[in-house]
Parts: sequence; C-alpha cells; structure tokens
Amino acid sequence: MIALLPALTSSLASLTVPDASPLSPSAVALNSGAAPQASFSQVFEQVAKNGIDALKSGEATALSGLKGQATIQHVVEDVMAADRTLQTVVALRDKAVAAYQEVSRMTI
Repeated sequence: MIALLPALTSSLASLTVPDASPLSPSAVALNSGAAPQASFSQVFEQVAKNGIDALKSGEATALSGLKGQATIQHVVEDVMAADRTLQTVVALRDKAVAAYQEVSRMTI
C-alpha cells in the first residue's frame, strides 16, 4: 500500500473543481497544469505498473537474500512492502468487481 501512495497522491493532488454545477459530469476534472488530462484508466494503469514493480523488487531481493547477496533486514523490508502492495492490489480488484456487479444489477 505504501508503495502505491506516491502515484495515488500525485494523481489526487491534481484534482481540481472548475466553475460548474456540483451535479454536472464536468464538475470534477483531472488537471495537472501544463500536463495533459489523465483519465481514470491511465491513473489505474500507472498504479498497477507501480504495484508490479514493487512485487518484482521484493522477489528480486528475496532471491538475492537466498544467494547471500542481501541482508536479512533488506529482504524482510522488501518482502513486506511487496506483501502490502499485493494486499492493496487485491483490495482494489475487489472494489472494482463489486462496483461492476453493482452497475450490472441496476435496472434500465
């Protein structure tokens, strides 16, 4: 979870509310100044990539520890960070599935 915080924080920090009705669809927009607007899928993709990188780092450190090239403290820190990242990714997946199921139950 901590590994995903920088991406989420930078994405959430760029949220602005333009002059619009609070109920209008354009009331909340992603706007980071000179940078182009980021869609939800782009933000989600970046968070997923950061999660994958954290998991790969934990795995690589664990292998280095088995070879005797990394300290036990470093191995434990990276594996715990990978575990937190995996728990966060699973929680996000569960929320996305729940939201999809909620939308699919809506009557038209």
